[in-house]
Amino acid sequence: MFTGIIEGLGTISAFRSSGQGRRLVITADYLLESTRTGDSIAVNGACLTAVAVSGKRFEVDVSPETLRLTTLGSAKIGERVNLERALRVSDRIDGHLVAGHVDGTGVIRDKQAAGNATVVAISIPLSLSRYLIQKGSVAVDGISLTINDCDDTGFSVSVIPLTGQMTTIGIKNIGEPVNIETDMIGKYVEKFLTGQMTHTAGKDKTGSGVDMNLLAKSGFL
Repeated sequence: MFTGIIEGLGTISAFRSSGQGRRLVITADYLLESTRTGDSIAVNGACLTAVAVSGKRFEVDVSPETLRLTTLGSAKIGERVNLERALRVSDRIDGHLVAGHVDGTGVIRDKQAAGNATVVAISIPLSLSRYLIQKGSVAVDGISLTINDCDDTGFSVSVIPLTGQMTTIGIKNIGEPVNIETDMIGKYVEKFLTGQMTHTAGKDKTGSGVDMNLLAKSGFL
C-alpha cells in the first residue's frame, strides 16, 4: 500500500526480456536505505517487487499484465520515473490510499498556468472516468492528486510547484501517456451494488448496472 506522495525520481538504466515479461534496472536519485530484496516499490504508480537492491540501484520484474496495462510497456532507457516505497504502519497518510494496481492509462491533453499552479487535463476512457468524482482522489503516475473537474472523457488536476519539481508530471508534455489508478472505494461500492442487484433480481441475472434508482433504493441518495 502507498500514499501517492512521491519520495523522489529515478532513471531506467537498463532492461532486458524475461520470458514474456521484462526486467527493469532503475537507479534512484537517492540512497535506498533499509530497502531489501522482496520489498515493494511503486514505479510510476505500479507496485513492483525489488528482486535485487544495491545502493541507489534496484531491479524489478514486470509481468506481461503490467506491461499491457501501464506505460512501463513502452518505457525507454533514460526515462525518468516516480518512485515511492511501500507505506509503513507508523507513516502519516498525506495523500490517499494507493494500491499500486494501475487501472489503465490516460493522455495529457492540456497544461495551463493558473496562478502558482499548473492545471493539467488528462483524457481517459469511460471505463476509468466512471470511478472519478469532483474533489475526489486519483493517482497519476503514482502521484496522489485531487480532481478539479471531470466528465466522461477525462479530468483535470492542479499541480503545485513543489509537485511539479519533484515528480515527472512537471516534465511530461501534452500528448504523453500516464498511468491512472482510480480511488478503490468507488470500485468496491459498484461491486457491492451490482452483486446486490444480481442476487435480488430473481430469475433475471442480466442486470443493468448501477443507476440513480438503484442508488436511491440502496440508501445512497
